[in-house]
Amino acid sequence: MLTGDGLSPNDIRRFLTRIAAIAVNSAMDSSAIDDSGAAIDTITALEELKAAAAGAQAVLTARVADTIRGQRRDAGIPAARWNTGIATQIGLARRDSPHRGTTHLGLARVLTTEMPHTLGQLRRGELSEWRATLLVRETACLSAEDRRLVDERLCADPTTLTGKGDSTVVAMAARLAAELDAAAVARRKVRAAGHRRVTVRPAPDFMGHLGVLLPMDRAVCVWATLRRDADTLIATGGADGRTRDQVMADLLVERTIGLAPTTSPPVAVQVVLSDLSLLGGSDIPAEIPGYGPIPAAAAREWIHDAVDSDTAVTLRKLYARPTDGHLTAVESVARCFPTGLARLIDLRDRTCRTPWCDAPIRHHDHIRPHEAGGPTTADNGLGLCAACNHAKQGDGWTTTRTEDPDVHTVEFRTPTGHTYRSVPPALPTPWKRAG
Repeated sequence: MLTGDGLSPNDIRRFLTRIAAIAVNSAMDSSAIDDSGAAIDTITALEELKAAAAGAQAVLTARVADTIRGQRRDAGIPAARWNTGIATQIGLARRDSPHRGTTHLGLARVLTTEMPHTLGQLRRGELSEWRATLLVRETACLSAEDRRLVDERLCADPTTLTGKGDSTVVAMAARLAAELDAAAVARRKVRAAGHRRVTVRPAPDFMGHLGVLLPMDRAVCVWATLRRDADTLIATGGADGRTRDQVMADLLVERTIGLAPTTSPPVAVQVVLSDLSLLGGSDIPAEIPGYGPIPAAAAREWIHDAVDSDTAVTLRKLYARPTDGHLTAVESVARCFPTGLARLIDLRDRTCRTPWCDAPIRHHDHIRPHEAGGPTTADNGLGLCAACNHAKQGDGWTTTRTEDPDVHTVEFRTPTGHTYRSVPPALPTPWKRAG
């Protein structure tokens, strides 16, 4: 099957093999190591190749989306369902999350319909995919006509953006957008304030990133207040040896939850660890759903400190096979997953089970649909984010529980016939008792 330009997927993969051999051949050829100039030229050429590949992906992405929409339209499917699952298929094809698939699809549509000069630079390797994304993002509030004007002014001449950094590219696009339609930019600013939110994501070494998206004036005000008060504590000797950054972080904790940083927060935190890690001094890491693995010693210390304080601590047993830690099933005849069974699925899957999607679980879905006789069990249950669950309900999607008795393996089959496998992450191994 050809892509439409005379190249098949196998042709591209054979070329990929040649590209992969560059580093191997360079490592074996001592003269190539000495020729730094040639190596730099190769790096530049590979960067141009990456951009050109992104441009080709954008064209093919738009083409695939149009084809699927056309097929659904011709089949008499309601217009509200023409786009269902397309972005998820793009994400899977690029080994990316469905959320990123939506970004890739949106970028492709804008580049192919409204920003031909930007697409042209991308396909020629003159502009990176990230720079193209920035240009699309900064012109999102404009009409298609005004967007084409920005595209022409910034990308018709390849030298306009040559040597410009990301911030400069953003500023140039934003300035032109404001000149062309100041009212649209103002409306975008008002809408953006409605997207304010607080997020948390894991960081190395048992740390976490707490992010706050706020209007710029408020964000700067919060940061300046914390910095001012931290400087005051340092100047008056109240920092106790802490750095300014540490004091600012501690002040944020104290003012948010009303407790000193060393006091346990009044929220429920689930820690999954094997009995041997808790009682036998094993080094098998523990797991925090929504965060990831933490050292067994850190989990024991955390639990010990909680027990010694006024924090309520509850120990709940999870029964698992001693061989691999796979959680056992819990039967139910209910249509919705009961709280206990839903908790079991959350602990087993941890994040959305769609390949390459690590979004938080929002829906507990039946692998074999309930209306088709699928039971409400852990074995037939699946943790999904809202977007992936909605995509899975689209025409042509199927999910199947494989016959693997040891691992909860699920196959996702997309409308184009591509199959992707998903297995849950490994859990802490239970204590293997002798006899």
